[in-house]
This record gives sequence, C-alpha cells and structure tokens, in this order.
Amino acid sequence: MRDQSEMDLMLRGYGLTTAKILYHFPDHPHLLQSFIWQDYDIAPKFPVLIRFIEFWQTKLDGPLHSVSYTHQKLIAPNEWHKVDGEFVLH
Repeated sequence: MRDQSEMDLMLRGYGLTTAKILYHFPDHPHLLQSFIWQDYDIAPKFPVLIRFIEFWQTKLDGPLHSVSYTHQKLIAPNEWHKVDGEFVLH
C-alpha cells in the first residue's frame, strides 16, 4: 500500500486508523505493555489492521491482551471547495 501517496489513499476512501494494543510481556506474562499502531485503512472491515493483528499473533511472542482502535476519515466530500482565485502576499 505504501507505493501510493497518502492523498491517493484518502481520495479512495481510506482513513487514518489508530490502534492501542495491550500485550503480555513474553518473559513476564503478568505485566502488560502498550503499543500504538497507525496506518491508513478502510472502515468498517479494517483489512490492514486485521492483517497486522494476524501478523502479530503468528510472528511475535507477546500474546495480545486487547486492541482498541479509532478511525477518522481525513477527507470528506463536504470538505472540498472550488477555488476560483488565489491571493498571494509577499
């Protein structure tokens, strides 16, 4: 997905997804550590986030405790305005 610019992704409907992941330390399972993950994703299916969680579960040692996330579209249709001119100062 990184071969596309952020603007291209936003125009295709992607929004910024931020996930807070709590996981158990591999050596001390009674301790929790937090990890913040952020990427562009499409709601409501979140294929990028789900792919990352599957990677975590198969490749990393720290078992997941919980995942909470938020999603925000950065460009919405009502935020586009036609501009007929431009004022340049200095």
